[in-house]
Amino acid sequence: MFEVISDQIKEKAPIILAKIMKANSILLHCHPSPDPDSVGSALAMKFALEQLGKKVTLIRGDSETPVAFMHFPGAGDIVKKSFSEIDVSSFDLFIILDSGSKEMISQNNPPIFPLSLNTIIIDHHASNLSYADTNLVDLTSPATSFVLFQLFKLWNIEIDSDIATNLFMGIYTDTGGFKYPPTDYRIFLAVAELAKVSTDFTETIFIMENSEVKESIYFEALALGSIQTFLNDNIAIAAVSYNELKMKSIPPSSIHGFDISNKLKSVIGWNIGVSMVEKESNIVKLSMRTRDANKFNVSKLAVALGGGGHRAASGALLRMSIDDARKLVVSKAKEMYNL
Repeated sequence: MFEVISDQIKEKAPIILAKIMKANSILLHCHPSPDPDSVGSALAMKFALEQLGKKVTLIRGDSETPVAFMHFPGAGDIVKKSFSEIDVSSFDLFIILDSGSKEMISQNNPPIFPLSLNTIIIDHHASNLSYADTNLVDLTSPATSFVLFQLFKLWNIEIDSDIATNLFMGIYTDTGGFKYPPTDYRIFLAVAELAKVSTDFTETIFIMENSEVKESIYFEALALGSIQTFLNDNIAIAAVSYNELKMKSIPPSSIHGFDISNKLKSVIGWNIGVSMVEKESNIVKLSMRTRDANKFNVSKLAVALGGGGHRAASGALLRMSIDDARKLVVSKAKEMYNL
């Protein structure tokens, strides 16, 4: 039995389980531009709820499920609909995973919850707005998948190979391969247990990291060719416009802004890396990373821009031209970090 469980999770676990047991039809989702923690935690939760005898629907949300995650156990059962395309009244419980705001449920149409729909948030982002009926936001966890691992232990869920693989992938990626805080000994205890059950986790990682399409490489070339630095080189920005994406016929599923922002912050002296992608005309998706989360907490910058995330990794959506978005980010960064 995994003994190192946070006090907050111990407190909320029976409350959440009681609401699950009362529910008949449960909705799950993936957030826009999903990462492996979004997909992995949603799939793991689906399997766990089905163990409890519940009827569960997992929708993909605004974005297509990336090809690189389609080999995760259960990914083929993700319903290809967004929140606005389903009949919400047919569900009595919505478990919202890894989503700090309603925009992380849907950026296309602001979600409205009917009074009959009970809502539960399970997350680990400090910027979470706690907008559900019941909110579990555990800041000691580096991934939503790790929050679920602890909950499943308390609920006596059998962590089989399917659940273990999905939780492993969520934890592995959201910790940056065990590099990002608050990764600590608890994570290694958990992944050791998961790896014992998910014996093919190395193959799952390999497939995920080697499922690129040529359009992703074209996108990376555009982004890296656009780099500009500001504020005495403290912030580096790569910006790709909607017109450039159209000219190269690059689909949204091939855009990985977090790869670019990670690459930018790897440069000595570039303390904040920002990827800007105008995915639609005047809709700019930001991904921000920092090499010094204590001095340059990008979660605060993201919140100031209407987004959220972690101290070292965050994002936002700006409804303006890419030039205006660049100016706004630089202005906010100068003000926030006294640069």
